[in-house]
Amino acid sequence: MTIRRQILTSALVLIAVVGLLLQLFRYTRRSSEQLNQPSGKPVTLRFFSDPKPLQAFTMLDLDGRQISTSEWRGKVVLVNFWATWCPPCRAEIPDLVALQEKYREQVRIIGVSEDEGSREAVRRVASEYKVNYPIVMLTPELKRYFPNVYALPTTFIIDGERRIVQKHVGMLHPTITEMEARALAGLDVNASIEKVDPDQPVKLENAAQVTSIPGVDLTHLSPERRLQAVQKLNAEGCTCGCGLTIAKCRIDDPQCPVSLPRARAIVEGIAQQP
Repeated sequence: MTIRRQILTSALVLIAVVGLLLQLFRYTRRSSEQLNQPSGKPVTLRFFSDPKPLQAFTMLDLDGRQISTSEWRGKVVLVNFWATWCPPCRAEIPDLVALQEKYREQVRIIGVSEDEGSREAVRRVASEYKVNYPIVMLTPELKRYFPNVYALPTTFIIDGERRIVQKHVGMLHPTITEMEARALAGLDVNASIEKVDPDQPVKLENAAQVTSIPGVDLTHLSPERRLQAVQKLNAEGCTCGCGLTIAKCRIDDPQCPVSLPRARAIVEGIAQQP
């Protein structure tokens, strides 16, 4: 009787294990299919109405190789403004690397570093994160073509006609970004498309690091002190009740009577340091 019970118990355990393995196989297969075609609940992708094409221009990557926007036609391009000192910028790099690797034929990613130090620091971070897309340094020309970058990271989405069709301020949502890329590349995607006003108000989310402060002049600071000021403005909370940092409050509510004098006081305090 004991032997029979042991055999029965072993058989039941074996059946349970086989069932578990079958469920795991089904889950793995379903997950693989979902990776090949983002699905789940239908979502709405928002692209700008009446987008204007970019002018043709060239830029140089960290190794001096020329990048021309004329090569972007027919590709989905993400122009990602970032900096090595910006934690959310570094946090989203692995997602950008994965996106570039998965859609090598359809997508091009360009990183635009706003670092004011040496290129070597940018190279070190790119090597650490195994960045597989070109990185260029910010120039006045790039500021003209991609205006109003108030915070980092900021990512411009460009379609196959070289038109800016969306601008994301703050960390990207990987699933949404992938679906945007698929939709613009003509691949299957479980989403509807909505046209939106390109001048929609900026609301900072996902730990965006503000780099330009409405109402506050940072141009008279040295690069080192400007970075110090930006970091402090991004770290200190506003006392107006908004629950945001001073930097984010200035972007979301430029009329705030609390954040403006405090922001100016921080900048002037840093400017007067010996």
